[in-house]
Amino acid sequence: MGALFRSEEMALCQLFIQPEAAYLSVSELGETGTVQFRDLNVQVNSFQRKFVNEVRRCDEMERKLRYIEAEVKKDGVAIIDDMVELPRAPNPREIIDLEAHLEKTENDILELSHNAVNLKSNYLELTELKHVLEKTQVFFTEEEAHDSISRALINEEAQNPGTTIRGRLEFVAGVINRERVPAFERMLWRISRGNVFLRQAELEKPLEDPATGNEMYKTAFVAFFQGEQLKSRIKKVCSGFHASLYPCPNSHAEREDMVKGVCTRLEDLNLVLNQTQDHRQRVLHNVAKELPNWSIMVRKMKAIYHTMNLFNMDVSKKCLIGECWVPMQDLAIVQNCLTEGSRLCGSSIPSFLNVIQMDENPPTFNRTNKFTKGFQALIDAYGVASYREANPALYTIVTFPFLFAIMFGDAGHGLIVLLFASYMILWEKKLTAKKSTNEIWKIFFGGRYIIFLMGLFSIYTGIIYNDVFSKSTNVFGSSWKINYNISTIEGNEELQLAPGTADYVQVPYPLGMDPVWSVAHNKIIFFNSYKMKLSIVFGVVHMIFGVCTNVINIIHFKRYSSLVLEFLPQLLFLMLLFFYMVALILMKWVLYADTNPVIADRPTCAPSVLITFINMMLFTSAEVDKNCDEYMFPYQQNVQKGFIFGAFLCIPVMLFGKPLYMLCTRKKPSTKVQTNGTAASQDIELQAEGLPNPTSSSKSDGGHGHDNESLEDMMVHQAIHTIEYVLSTVSHTASYLRLWALSLAHAQLSEVLWSMVLKQGLNAEDGNYVTSVILFFAFGAWALFTVAILVLMEGLSAFLHTLRLHWVEFMSKFYTGEGYLFQPFCFKTIFDAEDAEE
Repeated sequence: MGALFRSEEMALCQLFIQPEAAYLSVSELGETGTVQFRDLNVQVNSFQRKFVNEVRRCDEMERKLRYIEAEVKKDGVAIIDDMVELPRAPNPREIIDLEAHLEKTENDILELSHNAVNLKSNYLELTELKHVLEKTQVFFTEEEAHDSISRALINEEAQNPGTTIRGRLEFVAGVINRERVPAFERMLWRISRGNVFLRQAELEKPLEDPATGNEMYKTAFVAFFQGEQLKSRIKKVCSGFHASLYPCPNSHAEREDMVKGVCTRLEDLNLVLNQTQDHRQRVLHNVAKELPNWSIMVRKMKAIYHTMNLFNMDVSKKCLIGECWVPMQDLAIVQNCLTEGSRLCGSSIPSFLNVIQMDENPPTFNRTNKFTKGFQALIDAYGVASYREANPALYTIVTFPFLFAIMFGDAGHGLIVLLFASYMILWEKKLTAKKSTNEIWKIFFGGRYIIFLMGLFSIYTGIIYNDVFSKSTNVFGSSWKINYNISTIEGNEELQLAPGTADYVQVPYPLGMDPVWSVAHNKIIFFNSYKMKLSIVFGVVHMIFGVCTNVINIIHFKRYSSLVLEFLPQLLFLMLLFFYMVALILMKWVLYADTNPVIADRPTCAPSVLITFINMMLFTSAEVDKNCDEYMFPYQQNVQKGFIFGAFLCIPVMLFGKPLYMLCTRKKPSTKVQTNGTAASQDIELQAEGLPNPTSSSKSDGGHGHDNESLEDMMVHQAIHTIEYVLSTVSHTASYLRLWALSLAHAQLSEVLWSMVLKQGLNAEDGNYVTSVILFFAFGAWALFTVAILVLMEGLSAFLHTLRLHWVEFMSKFYTGEGYLFQPFCFKTIFDAEDAEE
């Protein structure tokens, strides 16, 4: 919890590592994820760094892995990724073996692929030849029946195959892609001027492309023609349309013998293909088991060499020097990693680290767990906290779901949100293992604990409002009693119940709102006033808490002058004006009761808080009834004047106090001792202890350091800060009225949905069966609109408004957010980022 209260102390360290131990030491550091390395070779081109050849080797191994993975997926082999924990990076000796193994595996798969393609090409050619021979027989039979001249020529050629007779009809047979047949037919017609007789027949079953495995739909054809010149033209057209030509005997007997031979070869080739595919499957299954491990090891190797390229080689070239940011609590872990790296490589010279004095603003590191990670992400989305600045995430854990619940106050809707969040929390391991790519789901799952608390708090506020799906629950019995007879109740649409009479038993409802308000005609008026005042109360308290939180930064950075010149005037200004208005609201709730004997102390004479506050600011009075009093307590007018003058006196203190104090306390720079904007004694103490100085830069004090500014710059800065604060107190207080507006809108929308949809189904009286059908569809529509509109849309709206209240109204009182995140070298973080990009 300490790291969540304020970012951890960071140290800038120098690592002195022996070259032979550098790889293993960086690997150990990557497993722990405790250091953020700095690039010491900024001026060096990426292709001129020391370990660029090793990075290229890793790139080549990644290319081989991508090819192997593509082949595995192409054959539909499942890649089993059941690793409980990631494998460690291979040591330098194992890298050579891994590289050789990947080379052999790639060559084996390449050879299998080439062999399979060749066998499938032969199988495709034989299959096409078989179809051509079968279709050709049909074509010749049809020609014998329809064309006597062609039959005579073919019979004569079959009897005398060795002789050449003038006018003999020749033919070319083959197959072509089905989509090219119309263009192919037109081209043959044009080149022969209609002297080619083309017969075609579509192949019923699609054929497989040997290279890609895609299905191909083809058509067998026979082109009859006369003359050698036309034959040459036809073959050129077939070549242009990528048609495959096959030899076809003239006689029926030769075709039959050829078909039998082709079928025999197809059976043998099919057997060889099956055996080849079985062998390929066995190889790919064995590869698929090791593929995740290989991929992780290669990616770790590449990350290690990329990190080693950030190091610098010393003059003697006997050790590598690196600089990194390390949390002070993890210095021992880093030293152990260096020691372990030296031990694993067998180096006799140990590696060590040295804490050096930093000259820049350290990164911000808040150690989180899976519960606090979501809340910290909300704060970092606005701006990363400055180094050692008070972290709002700690307080947001409570205030964020509570302010959300004020706007979303419905126990039924809160229960839906709670169940959804509980599902994500209870099955988070299974849901994390699925690695969904849906961005919306990732947002919901990342904020599952935020959603859980939002649902839990919404149930609480729903109980306080006594609102469950827009209906009230009567658990403890109402405190209001009807003292009328039956005829009076039945004859009147509205009955007045006075709290000062016997209608009210003078015992408040034990928890939340009395259920009688759900049937009252002035329900909206009562809840409107109640929620509006409640939003002002919570808003002012939230802002006061934000102003008080600034004391944490003031004391930590030892800016004690700001305690008197900034914090106290800001707090007094807010207390004297707006907390006084909160006090008036509470006094009005307590002092004015209908049972008071004095008329001036009854609710009818209660003054308006808003009118009283406006008159207080304008120094005017309001006209009231003669039996009523304008003020709630004696000497209220004098007290209000004193508060106004006190608040106005705070403005010049905020405006001129800090610049004048800086002007009076600023010392002339000494010629002997040079201090970089900090106390020399503090630098000496920190250097003696080997610790970083958190005030060594103007940014490290939370963004409030102005020691090096001129008087004019300080005056301008302080004027802007003062004007912004004074105006923001008014605007921010009014901004908290969104708690009232959204809460009222959510309740009314829920009530309208109930009365316009589900109530219509409950009131249907068309008969048992018809009523059941109507009620079924009415409930379905009501449930759909409840989840889609009241839970999702209204919940998102309330979430965004709550986020704005924290970012602007609360955090602006103490939070600068001018830091940058600590991004350690961690294998898991690198892999998660790469997977997210993919």
